Amino acid sequence: MTPLRLTYLALAAWGAVHPMYWFVTYMQETGTGLSGLIDAWYVNASTTGLTWDLTIAAIALTVWVVVETASRRTWAHLVAIPATFCIGVSCGLPLYLFLRSRPGAA
Repeated sequence: MTPLRLTYLALAAWGAVHPMYWFVTYMQETGTGLSGLIDAWYVNASTTGLTWDLTIAAIALTVWVVVETASRRTWAHLVAIPATFCIGVSCGLPLYLFLRSRPGAA
């Protein structure tokens, strides 16, 4: 595996674990669960802006994944979409780059 692919894989793992640590910590501290976490994303203009920024990036990534997956017929790469919306762009994007950079994944 090339250093670039290892970097993508490491970033996908970091992007899955690190944000999730903070999300779970917040939910445990407040006892509000997922609904409280989502409410916190809109607590002020700064967090609302960041939430929309990530949402737009997630949609753009999804369009890219769908278009490339359909043209390349690499259906397994669609796993990047649930990774993006269930975990975050910080996981979905490097995961897709990792999958896309596999030799022979043309």
